Amino acid sequence: MNRTSPPPAEVAPAAAVLLGRARDVSERMALRIRAQVAYYGSEDRVPFVELGASCRDNTELVLGQLVDRRGADLAPARNTGREHARRGAPLAELLHAYRVGSEFLWSELAALVRAADGITVDTVASLAAWWVNEGLAAAAGDAYREAASELALQRERERSALVEALFTGLLTDRTTVWEAAQVLGLPTEGPFVVVAADVPAPGREALPGIESRLLAEEARSAWRLLPDLQVGVVAVRGAGGEEAALRVLGRAAGSPVGVSPPYAALQDTPRALRLARLALSGARGRAAGVARFDDSPVSLLVAASPEEAGRIARTVFAGVLKLPAAECARLLETLEQWFAAGGSAAEAAKPLYCHRNTVRYRLRRVEELTGRSLRDPRAVADLAVALGALRLLPDGPA
Repeated sequence: MNRTSPPPAEVAPAAAVLLGRARDVSERMALRIRAQVAYYGSEDRVPFVELGASCRDNTELVLGQLVDRRGADLAPARNTGREHARRGAPLAELLHAYRVGSEFLWSELAALVRAADGITVDTVASLAAWWVNEGLAAAAGDAYREAASELALQRERERSALVEALFTGLLTDRTTVWEAAQVLGLPTEGPFVVVAADVPAPGREALPGIESRLLAEEARSAWRLLPDLQVGVVAVRGAGGEEAALRVLGRAAGSPVGVSPPYAALQDTPRALRLARLALSGARGRAAGVARFDDSPVSLLVAASPEEAGRIARTVFAGVLKLPAAECARLLETLEQWFAAGGSAAEAAKPLYCHRNTVRYRLRRVEELTGRSLRDPRAVADLAVALGALRLLPDGPA
């Protein structure tokens, strides 16, 4: 704030008189603030001794400036603003206290000035302008906002680090996990799900505003932005909690989003992240929406050993994968729908929009290219594991 010219010299004698009564003036000022400003009315929040000391510092500061006719020293006000920000005191209450204290001190000084000889209206107006423009309250407010911004950035950095530790498995001790949950605003017990989504560009969120959207559905979450992914832990407690969270994610998604199966303990977050990433890998190239990890035994086996599962898949489907991309995808989709239909060609034909004989023809092609019969239970198991691996591995059927 710009400094004004020094205060009018004519008020110095009155200010000196009031300065001699600083102890009494500051105590009455503190009583006034305590009575009129709600935040300062509690001894637990602001002890009266502390409030009185602050009032005396400000009283002596302002009156000393009037006596010596020097510019304002805003350092004490800035210190007050920063301290209130660190405590989490409301800024509005701080500024209200400054207004109440300022009005009280102004009224005390104005009464003395009006009673003095040789004081003109211009002098009083000049004093009022100086009083307003020197801006102790503004200085305190500016410092408060600066400190609050710094604290917010610090809390965000700490929060980001805790989410990172949660995803990487660095938080294993139960007490540490409990403390992290408190900081992140998560419940200490599940169920939880992990969400993974490809970012449109480094530094840009895949799901903008998702934390507040989920909170509107009473689902608490914590998120981390990686160079290639946005990942989050979502608490899905209560009846319908998981379904509500999935609806929010589906509406927010501009591309596929991978979601892990529900899990109970935050310590299992790294494993859930791996499953969410696998679900996302299998959904890439498809329409936007939520892809949930299938927690069937086949999917879990693939997740437990993705490299070995990939080797098996490429061995089993070696002949299929050599076909042109469109034909390869058609055969694999037909086999997937046949599994989903419980081995019924007629049912598998419905989502494929083709005749059941077309399904049977394609399945015979799969049998020929893989050397495995769909009438042999062991061969069917091989194909199921291999197909699950292809759908879940990062490079898909490529």
